[in-house]
Amino acid sequence: MHFGLKPFRLLLAFSLQLSAFSLLLPAARVKDLAQVEGSRDNQLVGYGIVVGLAGDGDSNAQTTLQSVANILQRNGLTIDPTQIKSKNVAAVMLTADIAAFIKSGSRIDVTVSSMGDAKSLQGGILLQTPLLGADNRVYAVAQGAIAVGGFLGGTGGGGGATVQKNHPTVGIISNGAIVEREIHASFFQDGRIALSLHNPDFTSSARMALAINKAYPLAVAAARDAATVDLKIPPSYAGREVDFLADLGTVSVTPDTMARIVINERTGTIVATAPVSLSQVAISHGSLTITIANTLTASQPNPVSGGQTAIVPSTQTDIKESKGSFTIINEASSVERLAAALNALGVSTRDMMSIFQTLKSSGALQAELIIN
Repeated sequence: MHFGLKPFRLLLAFSLQLSAFSLLLPAARVKDLAQVEGSRDNQLVGYGIVVGLAGDGDSNAQTTLQSVANILQRNGLTIDPTQIKSKNVAAVMLTADIAAFIKSGSRIDVTVSSMGDAKSLQGGILLQTPLLGADNRVYAVAQGAIAVGGFLGGTGGGGGATVQKNHPTVGIISNGAIVEREIHASFFQDGRIALSLHNPDFTSSARMALAINKAYPLAVAAARDAATVDLKIPPSYAGREVDFLADLGTVSVTPDTMARIVINERTGTIVATAPVSLSQVAISHGSLTITIANTLTASQPNPVSGGQTAIVPSTQTDIKESKGSFTIINEASSVERLAAALNALGVSTRDMMSIFQTLKSSGALQAELIIN
């Protein structure tokens, strides 16, 4: 068995150069950077039963059997839950998002997740289930066939092999819920509205107010804080508030981007934004390789000893560490120079993460470091 660190190759360079290239793109629209305050989504949740699982359901859990008994009772059949023996059903939780301005009768997607020890929801049918909001009121009703983006197959048990892809206990019912109650949104107050930025930033909010005032001088837009821009509806749009919001959404704004490096340790992905810079530093880097070799040898006893032949494992461990050397990195004023300087070291992704953490601790890295 060999534990080594793969070369970093072009991952970081591609991520950083892609961020730098984004500076050349046109300014974003207001509708892509912010939303009207009050027009937010809401979350719905519900508890339901999935049937038709062909033996892949819950293993006769008491809560599941009680739920089945309740459903049968609502359909005119009274039965003791202890008398129910079925692995074709599973207890599930339903989650959904209902957007603002969704009218009664519209359909929304529903995510279905198993609560018990069901093996798979593939082929299952969700029975009619109410979806509740945070105020415990029913806003939608879900029902339908579940689409599972994975599978579980094989003989299982008794040493049999099984094959699983993705998560077969989570599925989606596309357009599976019918909205029963509209969530009213109010975003006009005395002829004024507020825009909420998706990524709060003082520079971005100030630029947005400036761009709106340039396009609509009578709007009198002003940045309240890093996340909010207040403005009033111009007199020419009186009674046509929807038209004003439609036109306002097309105003171009150049948002500001914070210097940030995001590292995902699980996947080895490193992404940096364009403003990232690095002060002059000297970096010493050395790679470490550990090799563990397992071999099996036979121990043969003497013919007259009466012993038996035995298999004896033998393990050999070898550790190699190359000599480290200092590499001088001059101040990198742009993300391209930073990417080129770090990739010149030829280190692996894991080592790159350690280097970024050390650079941040030393104060040489002028960016926010986020590790997921």
